[in-house]
Amino acid sequence: MKFISWNVNGLRAVVKKDFAEIFQKLDADFFCIQETKMQEGQLKLDLPGYRQYFNYAERKGYSGTAIFAKDEPLTVSYGIQAPEFDHEGRAITLEYPNFYLVTSYVPNSGAKLKRLDFRMGWDKAFHAYLNQLDSHKPVILCGDLNVAHHEIDLKNPQSNHHNAGFTDEERQSFTKLLDQGFMDTFRHFYPDKEDIYSWWSYRFHSRDRNAGWRIDYFVTSKRLADHISDSKILTDIFGSDHCPVELLTNTL
Repeated sequence: MKFISWNVNGLRAVVKKDFAEIFQKLDADFFCIQETKMQEGQLKLDLPGYRQYFNYAERKGYSGTAIFAKDEPLTVSYGIQAPEFDHEGRAITLEYPNFYLVTSYVPNSGAKLKRLDFRMGWDKAFHAYLNQLDSHKPVILCGDLNVAHHEIDLKNPQSNHHNAGFTDEERQSFTKLLDQGFMDTFRHFYPDKEDIYSWWSYRFHSRDRNAGWRIDYFVTSKRLADHISDSKILTDIFGSDHCPVELLTNTL
């Protein structure tokens, strides 16, 4: 099975580029999207063979997630069962017989860390939600998790130490999630791989210089390790300031 996750930084914008061609070429069983930046009715996608699920933010042109799935799920849920965080369209969960698929666009702590407290509150609620799911069946989490876990996961760790996405608080929170029975699938396969990123600022020709961050992930329950064959970062795909990430599994 193939899972794709991509922060498109505006689904309507990327659809005007090469999204249809990329989508068809990747031929994923599950294609997860973050930062759709749209409201219901603003875009109609023709994706034969896929069921479409959207979670919209109350604020227009902001946040938002989507999943396009070949197989019909047992259940679909939106948000993380936390009303104080569920107005921004940041998560969708599809339940299947042997796993849950969760896509999420985790809040950015913002300039001068003005939303760090909100982000830490989100992390606490989100991790509780994931653990609750994991108590029933394994979880596959994907999305823009807005954290570079270790220094190897961004080009300039020293100058970004206290910036959003690389604060001690965010990194420690991600470590805590992994310690609760989850794994970063890319690092599972490539523990020492350097200079592989999934997001580059539009400023300063960052992508041309590969001055990026690895903030897009597939995180799974550790007990799925034997079912996963690879975890990739598709750096050759353009159209957003992020590139897609991919998870390949045996039949689940």
